[in-house]
Amino acid sequence: SFKLAGINQWQNNYPNETSILKDIELNESYVVLDNESIIGTFALSYRIESTYDIIYDGKWLSNEKYAVIHRIAIENSYKGKGVSTFVFKEVEKWCLDKNIHSIKIDTHQDNQSMRKLLNKNGFSYCGIIYLVDGNKRLAYEKVL
Repeated sequence: SFKLAGINQWQNNYPNETSILKDIELNESYVVLDNESIIGTFALSYRIESTYDIIYDGKWLSNEKYAVIHRIAIENSYKGKGVSTFVFKEVEKWCLDKNIHSIKIDTHQDNQSMRKLLNKNGFSYCGIIYLVDGNKRLAYEKVL
Protein backbone atom coordinates (compact mmCIF):
# COMPACT_ATOMS: atom_id res chain seq x y z
CA SER A 1 0.00 0.00 0.00
CA PHE A 2 1.02 3.64 -0.34
CA LYS A 3 1.20 3.95 3.45
CA LEU A 4 3.69 1.08 3.67
CA ALA A 5 5.70 2.58 0.81
CA GLY A 6 5.84 5.92 2.66
CA ILE A 7 3.90 7.74 -0.06
CA ASN A 8 1.64 10.45 1.27
CA GLN A 9 -1.04 9.79 -1.34
CA TRP A 10 -4.44 8.36 -0.48
CA GLN A 11 -3.99 8.83 3.24
CA ASN A 12 -6.38 10.56 5.64
CA ASN A 13 -9.34 8.46 4.52
CA TYR A 14 -9.17 9.22 0.80
CA PRO A 15 -10.45 7.89 -1.50
CA ASN A 16 -13.35 7.25 0.82
CA GLU A 17 -16.85 5.87 0.41
CA THR A 18 -18.16 9.34 -0.50
CA SER A 19 -15.72 9.80 -3.40
CA ILE A 20 -16.40 6.27 -4.69
CA LEU A 21 -20.19 6.71 -4.41
CA LYS A 22 -19.90 9.99 -6.32
CA ASP A 23 -17.96 8.18 -9.09
CA ILE A 24 -20.74 5.57 -9.24
CA GLU A 25 -23.48 8.21 -9.25
CA LEU A 26 -21.76 9.97 -12.19
CA ASN A 27 -21.33 6.64 -14.04
CA GLU A 28 -17.57 7.14 -13.83
CA SER A 29 -16.66 4.14 -11.65
CA TYR A 30 -15.25 1.00 -13.27
CA VAL A 31 -13.96 -2.33 -12.04
CA VAL A 32 -11.59 -4.82 -13.65
CA LEU A 33 -12.67 -8.43 -13.32
CA ASP A 34 -10.71 -11.66 -13.45
CA ASN A 35 -13.51 -14.21 -13.86
CA GLU A 36 -15.86 -13.12 -11.06
CA SER A 37 -13.27 -11.39 -8.88
CA ILE A 38 -12.74 -7.64 -8.80
CA ILE A 39 -8.98 -7.13 -9.24
CA GLY A 40 -8.90 -3.42 -9.97
CA THR A 41 -10.87 -0.23 -10.01
CA PHE A 42 -10.61 3.22 -11.55
CA ALA A 43 -12.65 6.31 -12.28
CA LEU A 44 -12.91 7.65 -15.81
CA SER A 45 -14.39 11.05 -16.55
CA TYR A 46 -15.01 12.92 -19.77
CA ARG A 47 -15.85 16.10 -17.86
CA ILE A 48 -13.52 19.10 -17.62
CA GLU A 49 -11.16 18.74 -14.65
CA SER A 50 -11.00 22.24 -13.17
CA THR A 51 -7.70 21.57 -11.39
CA TYR A 52 -6.17 20.99 -14.86
CA ASP A 53 -7.04 24.50 -16.07
CA ILE A 54 -3.78 25.90 -14.70
CA ILE A 55 -0.56 23.94 -15.14
CA TYR A 56 2.78 25.14 -13.77
CA ASP A 57 6.35 24.57 -15.01
CA GLY A 58 5.12 23.14 -18.30
CA LYS A 59 2.09 22.83 -20.53
CA TRP A 60 -0.40 20.26 -21.75
CA LEU A 61 0.30 18.58 -25.08
CA SER A 62 -3.15 19.49 -26.39
CA ASN A 63 -6.12 21.68 -25.61
CA GLU A 64 -8.69 19.31 -27.09
CA LYS A 65 -11.44 17.36 -25.33
CA TYR A 66 -9.94 14.79 -22.98
CA ALA A 67 -10.67 11.93 -20.65
CA VAL A 68 -9.29 11.83 -17.11
CA ILE A 69 -8.34 8.69 -15.19
CA HIS A 70 -8.56 8.95 -11.40
CA ARG A 71 -8.26 6.58 -8.46
CA ILE A 72 -6.77 3.62 -10.31
CA ALA A 73 -6.05 0.80 -7.86
CA ILE A 74 -5.04 -2.80 -8.47
CA GLU A 75 -5.44 -5.65 -6.00
CA ASN A 76 -2.02 -6.37 -4.44
CA SER A 77 -1.68 -9.95 -5.74
CA TYR A 78 -2.24 -8.68 -9.33
CA LYS A 79 0.31 -5.85 -9.20
CA GLY A 80 3.02 -6.15 -11.84
CA LYS A 81 0.83 -8.35 -14.05
CA GLY A 82 -0.17 -5.73 -16.61
CA VAL A 83 -3.61 -4.86 -15.22
CA SER A 84 -2.99 -1.10 -15.30
CA THR A 85 -1.66 -1.33 -18.85
CA PHE A 86 -4.83 -3.24 -19.78
CA VAL A 87 -6.90 -0.41 -18.25
CA PHE A 88 -4.99 2.24 -20.22
CA LYS A 89 -5.45 0.30 -23.49
CA GLU A 90 -9.20 -0.11 -22.88
CA VAL A 91 -9.60 3.57 -22.02
CA GLU A 92 -7.74 4.49 -25.23
CA LYS A 93 -10.22 2.41 -27.27
CA TRP A 94 -13.22 3.99 -25.50
CA CYS A 95 -11.80 7.47 -26.12
CA LEU A 96 -11.22 6.84 -29.80
CA ASP A 97 -14.79 5.51 -30.07
CA LYS A 98 -15.94 8.89 -28.70
CA ASN A 99 -13.52 10.80 -30.96
CA ILE A 100 -11.51 11.94 -27.92
CA HIS A 101 -7.78 12.04 -28.59
CA SER A 102 -6.32 12.94 -25.20
CA ILE A 103 -6.08 11.22 -21.83
CA LYS A 104 -4.87 13.17 -18.80
CA ILE A 105 -3.87 11.86 -15.40
CA ASP A 106 -1.99 13.10 -12.36
CA THR A 107 -0.03 11.39 -9.64
CA HIS A 108 1.93 12.10 -6.48
CA GLN A 109 5.60 12.92 -7.08
CA ASP A 110 6.67 10.07 -4.77
CA ASN A 111 4.57 7.47 -6.60
CA GLN A 112 7.47 6.07 -8.62
CA SER A 113 5.60 2.94 -9.76
CA MET A 114 2.79 5.02 -11.32
CA ARG A 115 5.28 7.41 -12.90
CA LYS A 116 7.14 4.46 -14.49
CA LEU A 117 3.86 2.94 -15.63
CA LEU A 118 2.74 6.21 -17.25
CA ASN A 119 6.06 6.57 -19.09
CA LYS A 120 5.90 2.93 -20.21
CA ASN A 121 2.38 3.50 -21.57
CA GLY A 122 3.27 6.55 -23.64
CA PHE A 123 2.15 9.32 -21.30
CA SER A 124 4.27 12.47 -21.26
CA TYR A 125 5.05 14.53 -18.18
CA CYS A 126 3.49 17.96 -18.75
CA GLY A 127 3.96 19.93 -15.52
CA ILE A 128 2.52 20.47 -12.07
CA ILE A 129 -1.11 20.90 -11.08
CA TYR A 130 -2.59 21.61 -7.67
CA LEU A 131 -5.61 19.78 -6.30
CA VAL A 132 -8.48 21.71 -4.73
CA ASP A 133 -6.95 21.06 -1.30
CA GLY A 134 -3.65 22.59 -2.46
CA ASN A 135 -1.74 19.33 -2.80
CA LYS A 136 0.79 19.24 -5.64
CA ARG A 137 0.54 16.56 -8.35
CA LEU A 138 2.56 15.70 -11.44
CA ALA A 139 0.40 15.95 -14.55
CA TYR A 140 0.66 13.65 -17.56
CA GLU A 141 -1.04 13.46 -20.91
CA LYS A 142 -1.19 10.98 -23.77
CA VAL A 143 -2.38 12.14 -27.18
CA LEU A 144 -3.99 9.35 -29.18
